[in-house]
Amino acid sequence: MFHGLSDGAGSQDDAELQRDSRRVGCTPIASHVDRDVVTLHGSLSCVTLRPRGGVLALEADLYDGSGTVTLVWLGRRQIAGIAPGRALTVRGRLGCTDGRRVLFNPRYELAA
Repeated sequence: MFHGLSDGAGSQDDAELQRDSRRVGCTPIASHVDRDVVTLHGSLSCVTLRPRGGVLALEADLYDGSGTVTLVWLGRRQIAGIAPGRALTVRGRLGCTDGRRVLFNPRYELAA
């Protein structure tokens, strides 16, 4: 997805997501680097099921208005509440795979 490329509603949505993240005490995804232990908050933009190293994995892209991190739950076909548009807070150690930020098997809390 192309976030933040326009000055219209997209940038307003980005600002709102960043405010929500700060309100729950999280820092922006874009401010973190490989191997940081992070607590992030955002909205799921995409949820897919795909094989990863011979194991099925549920993958979801979390967007917070500053950047995207791919959440990967190995060996899971589905997780109740993990769906596009859902807001959640995740915790884990950030990794970089093929130039993308990734959290494997993060702890998560669904937003009310």
